[in-house]
Parts: sequence; structure tokens; C-alpha cells
Amino acid sequence: MPSNYKKLADYIQLVNNRNKDLVTIPLLGVSIKKVLMPSIANIIGTDMSTYKLISKNQFAYGPVTSRNGDKISIALLEDYENAMVSQAYTVFEVIDEKELLPEYLMMWFRRPEFDRYARFKSHGSAREIFDWAEMCDAELPIPSIEKQQEIVREYNIIQNRITLNNQLISKLEETAQAIYKQWFVDFEFPDENGKPYKSNGGEMVWCKELEKEIPAGWEMNKLKNICSKIGSGSTPTGGKGSYFKTGISLIRSTNVYDFSFSLDDLAYINNIQAEKLKGAEVLENDVLFNITGVSVARCSIVPQYVLPARVNQHVMIIRAAKNSNLSSYILCTLCHSENKNKLLGISQSGSTREAITKAELENFDIIVPSSEIMRRFEEIINKVFTQKEIQNKEVQKLEELKDLLLAKMTKVETEKYLYQ
Repeated sequence: MPSNYKKLADYIQLVNNRNKDLVTIPLLGVSIKKVLMPSIANIIGTDMSTYKLISKNQFAYGPVTSRNGDKISIALLEDYENAMVSQAYTVFEVIDEKELLPEYLMMWFRRPEFDRYARFKSHGSAREIFDWAEMCDAELPIPSIEKQQEIVREYNIIQNRITLNNQLISKLEETAQAIYKQWFVDFEFPDENGKPYKSNGGEMVWCKELEKEIPAGWEMNKLKNICSKIGSGSTPTGGKGSYFKTGISLIRSTNVYDFSFSLDDLAYINNIQAEKLKGAEVLENDVLFNITGVSVARCSIVPQYVLPARVNQHVMIIRAAKNSNLSSYILCTLCHSENKNKLLGISQSGSTREAITKAELENFDIIVPSSEIMRRFEEIINKVFTQKEIQNKEVQKLEELKDLLLAKMTKVETEKYLYQ
């Protein structure tokens, strides 16, 4: 082992405090994104005295690794003073924070190399376990406490910028939804005099399908009638084993969120595989729509930086008719709460699992405004989405910087860090 590497056994210890007094504190779970978040478990009738207590700057991890793909669920409690977790988790703490900072250790746990190490060291016949002994046997470089503080500070600067960018992205998404509601739900888009249409006497006509009045000249139509393509893709032969680290993006349902796109676990395929999926090619401004599973009905527009791309069988491509200025409008419409509830209802109408078929999506009713209103809306909303794209790109670059900083932790004794 390198001279600056130390076994964790000398720096951490188990914590096994139970909720014997039945205190009322948040119940948290550990996600594969390595954060502690409110648990969604049904605890009605559960004996909460057996649950484990965890305090700020203590860790919790799930020893069972066979269910998490390539990652181990481990997190540091930072947002609460006290909480509790399931008895299935292992809780531990740093013995002396003057020798090892919990934040520095958590940075090490975020490294993909640690995930691979934990999966390699996991053992068991029915399910694979990364037990406490294996955790204690792990090795990492532990520099001086001053160097640890410097590294953590640099990491936090990047993370704080990511947080601020994500907050701005959320505000931009809220702005887009607010404009959509004002124009197409309340019908208060600016009239020819720049005043709210409906409240200033704009002509309204009765719409039988919606059972309410809509602006004159607008109509209800099927989604398929305003699109040039609605269709999904497939998974290349060999599944995950056939993916590459670079190449042509293969978009899966895990990448698609409402109004946003996640690069986490984005898969890549080669040119030969992509050619076989030519019918699932994603083009600029295509709307991506999840059609199966717990993420059903999530919807976003493909980012330019992901192209060229294909989709698998769980994601539908919705391509607006050429020169229709409808892509952003379709996105906002499908993400609006009223339509979202309708789509979720459709997905739950089957007998087996949550899913929306191509025919159901093609025949989904959508209100179609006048072409002039659509042009004006697209002009305004594109500015919002363009700014959102800029912020997303900055987040992507910051995530790359963060990954670089994590990668350089193995050289903390011999190499000066880039971010000072």
C-alpha cells in the first residue's frame, strides 16, 4: 500500500443507538446518489424502537450491494442534527475529526473507484454484502488536516456553484410553467393591444371536449395530428454489456425528467448499433416522453449537447410537425399538472404495469392555439429555455471539475491541486 494510504479501521467506529425512547425525528433513507433523503416507507404499525439513530456528521450505508447496480448506497448526514434510519443500515462515525474530516471521507466515498471496490469486495451466495469488516479494511490517502480542509473547501466551492445553478434552472422552469398557465389555461395571453385576452373581452367559444370556453379560432386536436413522428426505440443486443463509455448517446427513461435531462448513467453505443436503431434517431428539439415504469409521463426536450442520440424502448420521441413552432408548447402541455394527471391515469389503466402505449399517446387530446399565438409563445419561451440550456451546460462543466477533483484525491500528498 502507498505510504500515504491508511486503513479506515483506525479512523472509524460503529454507532448502534436505537430509538428506544420513540423520539419524533425524521426517518431517512440512503439513495444511490449518496444522499440521505426522507424515507417513503410505510411505517404504520412498525415498531420504531428498533430503528437506528444517526446524528450530524455520522454516516449510514446499505451493506447489500447486489441491488444497486454499480453503486453503493452511502451518505453523510449534513442537513439534520438528528434523524433515524432503518435497522438495515450500518451507522458509523469518524473517531477523531482532528485526524480525518467526515466531509473528506465522504468525498472519497463519492469516487466511482470506491463503488467498484465495494462491489468487488462484496460477497455472499443469495445476496452480496459489503460488510463492516470490508469497510474497515478499505484504504485511502489521509493527508494533513490542513490539506483535507483545503480539498473540502475547493469541493464545496464547486458544489455551491452547482446548487446555485440548479436553483436558477428551477426558477426558469417555474417561469416557463407560469407563462404557459397564463396563456393557455387562463387564456390571458397578450391581445393585439398588449392586454390580457380573456379579461379584456377577447372572444371566447364553447369547447365541448373541455367543457369550457376557449379563445375563438383555437381547437382541440389529437397529438398525432400536430406531429411528424411519435415512436420509441429498442435496446441493442446484449443490453448493458454492449454499452460503451463514449459514442452515440442511448437515452433511457432514467435520463428523462420533467423539463430536464440527467446525464447520470447515460449509455453510449457505437455506429453499428446506432445504424440498427436508425428509426429511433433523436433530432434537435425532439420531445422525449417516458412511457413505462415509475417514471412514466416524465417529459423533456433533448439537449443539443446529447446529440447524436437514439432512444430505447422505454422512451418515446415526439417530433412536432415541421415549421409548426410547437416543440416547447407540446413539452409545457404534457408537463402541465392537469394533463400530467390524465396521462398518469392512462398509464395505470392497464392490468400489469404502468405504461402508455403509442396509440394512447397519439390520440391524446391537446388544445391547439392560433399560429400567431404559437409563434409569439415559442419566441418568448425559447429565450427561457435557451438560458436554461446555458445553466445546464455550466452545471455539466462543474460536475466534470468535481469529478476531476475526486480523481486527484489519490495524489494529495504529491501534487498541488488545481483549484486555489
